[in-house]
Amino acid sequence: MTGLFDEARMAFGSLSDAATGLTHPTIRLGVTGLSRAGKTVFITALIHDLLHGARLPLFTPMATGRIARAYLEPQPDDRLPRFAYEEHLAALTAGDERHWPQSTRRLSQLRLTLEYEPTRFFARHTHGGRLSIDIVDYPGEWLLDLPLLALSYEAWSTATLAANRKGPRKQFAAEWHAHLGTLDVAAPADEAVAAEAARMFTAYLARCRADDVSLSSLPPGRFLMPGDLDGSPLLTFAPLDLEAKPSGGRGSLHALMRRRYDSYVAHVVRPFFFDHFARLDRQIVLVDVLTALNAGSEALTDLSAALTGVLECFRVGTRSWASQLFGRRIDAIVFAASKADLLHHSSHDRLEAILEALLADAAERAQFSGARIDAVAMSAIRATREAVIRQKGEDLACIAGVPEKGERIGKEVFDGMSEAAIFPGDLPEDPGPALAGEFEGHLKFVRFRPPPMKDDLSPHRGFPHIRLDRALEFLIGDAFR
Repeated sequence: MTGLFDEARMAFGSLSDAATGLTHPTIRLGVTGLSRAGKTVFITALIHDLLHGARLPLFTPMATGRIARAYLEPQPDDRLPRFAYEEHLAALTAGDERHWPQSTRRLSQLRLTLEYEPTRFFARHTHGGRLSIDIVDYPGEWLLDLPLLALSYEAWSTATLAANRKGPRKQFAAEWHAHLGTLDVAAPADEAVAAEAARMFTAYLARCRADDVSLSSLPPGRFLMPGDLDGSPLLTFAPLDLEAKPSGGRGSLHALMRRRYDSYVAHVVRPFFFDHFARLDRQIVLVDVLTALNAGSEALTDLSAALTGVLECFRVGTRSWASQLFGRRIDAIVFAASKADLLHHSSHDRLEAILEALLADAAERAQFSGARIDAVAMSAIRATREAVIRQKGEDLACIAGVPEKGERIGKEVFDGMSEAAIFPGDLPEDPGPALAGEFEGHLKFVRFRPPPMKDDLSPHRGFPHIRLDRALEFLIGDAFR
């Protein structure tokens, strides 16, 4: 996907970063995941817990007392919006008005610096035990655009239409496909025609993303997460049926769509890759496995394909001084099945096993290149606690918390204030039945409100979590050794 000039550009940037890193070591941590996977909550919890010295027993530098101080610094890239940590924290801790913060809709960044007691002579006499973590937050939908760098408009149109003529996509694409049949690709370009085609294509993508379908591989990513491009001509294009009708020449609808697609790749996808994505050192990908499980086998198959595509986009490998000549490499990736707090702890390892099965083929290729891969069932902020309910002489392992207002199970509708205990169901020890879609609609999930917190968020009292410390140890623990 890259040419000689692009490789040289990345190498120059990597060497510059490496030179700066001698006196100010920095890890660029990418945080991504498809919509509603919990990226914003993860980053807010990570920052808060490190700033306040929360109990993170599996994160060795914190557990052993080597981290002396943590603080926020101005971010290094003035072109990027700052991650709104304080705003998101306020939403999570607003007493009776607490709520989950708004999800990620654009690229943002924040720098967190940790001062620690170094053990090596070189570290003590160069940077004195200081590590900065540049957290780069970006929507996973944008990541799925990277394969477009290698596809022409015609190849993308053909592949998109082929995928949408089978499986669950077919029924949701019916109205859009009927509209396609009315378009003359050789007719003179008409802005109103292009806008209507883009609108119908976007509506189709949105329907495929709904919880009851929960498909994952839905590029172009900016159509569902436009950010600051909302309403831009860069998003006013759609696939055309170029097999059914002859292609158009200069000034045709076909030419207009191709030009818009090429502009999208050149002005949206390529800058994202070279300016941000190609400079990452570590990466965490948050995955909403539970929604896909409930949606059935088609959703799981699509999620597996999306994760494979995501992993193939990463520039993975072992980091070394020699590798800097060819651009930075991501050498540690965590795939986290988020929202583990919606299950009893007895199913957490089983959720991890399902995620590992979804990643199996792609992860093996990444590990062959030298990158470390981990799969973990995690909740950065745990909204539930565990409880046991006796029903018909049987003990049920449940979760308890305050469901969001309007959430329902059967005929029961929750008011957003009262605690409820729910039996979500158990995952199987063998992931096979789950991957085959046998749990479609069997799991009972509701959205819970954030847990109540003390107003002062006193030191050593972070957010309750599930395995956040394990993810941190894998991602950055080695930087303190």
